[in-house]
Amino acid sequence: MNVLGKEMYKHRFLYILLLPTLLFYVLFQYVPMYGVLLAFKEYHIREGIMSSPWVGLANFRELVNQSDFWQAFTNTIIISCGRILFEFPTAIILALLINEVTKERFKKFYQTVYTFPHFISWVIISGIMFNFLSESGVLNQIIASFGFDKQTFMTDPGLFRPILFLSSMWKEIGWSAIIYLAAIAGINPELYEAARIDGANRFQQLMAVTWPSIRGTAAILLILAVGNAMNGGFEQVFNLYNPGVYETGDIIDTYLYRSAFGDGLSFGVTTAVGLFKAVLNFVLLYSANFMVKRLGGEGLV
Repeated sequence: MNVLGKEMYKHRFLYILLLPTLLFYVLFQYVPMYGVLLAFKEYHIREGIMSSPWVGLANFRELVNQSDFWQAFTNTIIISCGRILFEFPTAIILALLINEVTKERFKKFYQTVYTFPHFISWVIISGIMFNFLSESGVLNQIIASFGFDKQTFMTDPGLFRPILFLSSMWKEIGWSAIIYLAAIAGINPELYEAARIDGANRFQQLMAVTWPSIRGTAAILLILAVGNAMNGGFEQVFNLYNPGVYETGDIIDTYLYRSAFGDGLSFGVTTAVGLFKAVLNFVLLYSANFMVKRLGGEGLV
């Protein structure tokens, strides 16, 4: 038995524990990848995926000729950039602020308050928002009581994206901050002690000790956020949008859902949309990784 075999036998129980997770990824992540072939075929349900006729790039040509797709593509880019620009830094800022709370009891309280919304479904949150922001909602009733005209918050295309960003920050900021708080907890206290001896105040300690210590974590999470940009946040958008805000709120995922189950778009074209999105995410991921490494960070690969 070679050295590798001996090491595997020595740690055999760890490999057995790893086996269910490995099987899960193989069965549900890698095996279904053969379905990507549908993007290059005209799918016939009786013939199956492998026996359906090849059509080359016809599905992609049909896709690029649809104006609704390019509108959804543009909205996805804008919304994803907005999430990175507005939502990504807020988690870092919140983690830094919570870390500055001196009393441990208050620090745990703030962590709980900000993390709890993450566990609320978007279905429930969308119901709350419609009750609050609809034409007969609480906010409009308050506005009307002061003699002003009611506003169409949920059907105004210009307000839909800000509503997306604000509601997402309220729901996810605390959960996203947990990773940064964990990184901050691993900072050597002697670094803060040395900074205090040198006369640094709290803000100077934050900039000279805390931020440099979590900058690597922030860079990795930024790479992942950019690599996930084309997803756009289907669950949130699907529960909040309506035909009145399609021009600014319809993203690739909602367009794909509506096209597949509402308009009856072929399996080949919808698979082409998914493949197009996956390739773009891959390119964005490696581009972000390259930029981070060029700027002196470690990157993912």
